[in-house]
Amino acid sequence: MTTSPPWDPVREIAVDPASPEPLYFQVARQLYAAIEDGRLPAGARLANELDLAAGLRLSRPTVRQAIQSLVNEGLLVRRRGVGTQVVRTKVSRPLRLSSLFDDLAGLGGAPSSEVLVNRVEPASAEVATLLEAPSLTSVRRLKRIRSVDGEPLAVMNNYLPDGVIAPLDEELAARGLYELLRQAGIRLHSAQQSIGARVATEEDAALLAEQPGAALLTMQRTTYDETGRVVEYGWHVYRASRYSFNLSLQ
Repeated sequence: MTTSPPWDPVREIAVDPASPEPLYFQVARQLYAAIEDGRLPAGARLANELDLAAGLRLSRPTVRQAIQSLVNEGLLVRRRGVGTQVVRTKVSRPLRLSSLFDDLAGLGGAPSSEVLVNRVEPASAEVATLLEAPSLTSVRRLKRIRSVDGEPLAVMNNYLPDGVIAPLDEELAARGLYELLRQAGIRLHSAQQSIGARVATEEDAALLAEQPGAALLTMQRTTYDETGRVVEYGWHVYRASRYSFNLSLQ
């Protein structure tokens, strides 16, 4: 069995000084493509800036800017004594009625959850409105940190009408919420969803291994069963450096 040689940026990257595209962006774009398609796998090290600049016949500031742009996107990391390494590629999730846990497993990752909250509590008027059930008196409140391959990716918050399901912490840690709902005989039909962005608070940063002020994606989702009943309302935050949504338009 033969293996292909490691991807060599000096040999593979081509830059065109006559192009209107900045030189640093040309380098960053080609590095990004190599990371995305696996030619530069997680853990691969880049040559130092001086060697890359010499090999590509570019200035060191140009190479530094290219590398820094990918560091800012979370695809590269600089480690003292190690150099510049590729980290895991960003999770790209399609917009569909599925749980993050199931999507991560389908992408070949090893998803896991840390359950922070799993309890029944009184339903405030605001929560009853979110669940479109004005007479609701109690709800199940869930809060979990979702990780992939041991790296925190999102903080998941959910309200469910009390009595829909009563999952154990062990079940929530090992499986997706929608899987548990389907197992309980609930037929999910549709959802209303909105996506936004904000910066990380101190609490977000501590839970997601980010810096305060880092960019986060947000999502709010109201999910309905086939009878039109709301079975869960979720509000989640995701690390923008490691996560994106895909949307197909027709």
